[in-house]
Amino acid sequence: MAFNWQTFRTRTITALVFAVIMLTGLLWNPWSFLILFSIIHFGCWVEYQKIIALIDSSYTAITSFHRYAVMLAGWGFMLYMTNDAYMLGDFKLHEIGWWIMLLMMIALPVTEILLSKQLTLKVIGYSFLGLIYISMSWGLMIDLRAKGMMFANTGFPLDFGWVIPVVLIASIWINDTMAYIVGSLIGKTPFSPISPKKTWEGTAGGALLAVTVVTLAGHSLLNMDYFSVAGVATIAAVAGTLGDLLESKLKRSAGLKDSGNIMPGHGGFLDRFDSLLLATPFVWLYVQLFMK
Repeated sequence: MAFNWQTFRTRTITALVFAVIMLTGLLWNPWSFLILFSIIHFGCWVEYQKIIALIDSSYTAITSFHRYAVMLAGWGFMLYMTNDAYMLGDFKLHEIGWWIMLLMMIALPVTEILLSKQLTLKVIGYSFLGLIYISMSWGLMIDLRAKGMMFANTGFPLDFGWVIPVVLIASIWINDTMAYIVGSLIGKTPFSPISPKKTWEGTAGGALLAVTVVTLAGHSLLNMDYFSVAGVATIAAVAGTLGDLLESKLKRSAGLKDSGNIMPGHGGFLDRFDSLLLATPFVWLYVQLFMK
């Protein structure tokens, strides 16, 4: 098959722009981090609701209030997970998030009954799964960022809140890239019928190289101990691969190739962050148990 330079150029330009935006949001300051993941949160929700509506047409009947209230409830959880690290004047963002979350969770079922004349448990269930899949993951990501800021506020002069999120994201990026390269070179054994292009050789090779590279880089550049950084990288590689398969399954059930087209040549928000969505809760749990 002839090499398509136009497609290659489109994908390369998009990838470079995406990388610049991501790195700016991740590293500029805590607020850019929160804004970045707030945008990602709402983008993922829009695509998730589209996919679920294609899988089950009953979800198309949700009211506009339901559609946006569940997004706001999830965003409220993200703000709630800022803990005491983010302040707006005398107000803690944590408290604002609590009230947004509480208001939406009370108003949503009440309004659903008043406007739809019924409370469909299946439809509510789809939205609840979205809160678990999307909002919980990004809320825990914000918590990882906020914990580093709180550590800094105890008297330590530097803010290390970005370290774990960056190590996590770098692990997934390297794993995806190395899995593609290794799979292209030596991949022969299909990994899963859900994603026919994945191979066991590529998956194993990508995970091994990602853990090795991230562990060495994390220790030498960030002075992290080998156990901690290797644990994060390993979880990211394994859970990230499963996250990619989960999103592929959702798209296949909905009859879609891409979840969206926000990034030409690369798909939508869920396409770009499917691995991170599933890996984040497991890394968060690992940090709570072994990195305190």
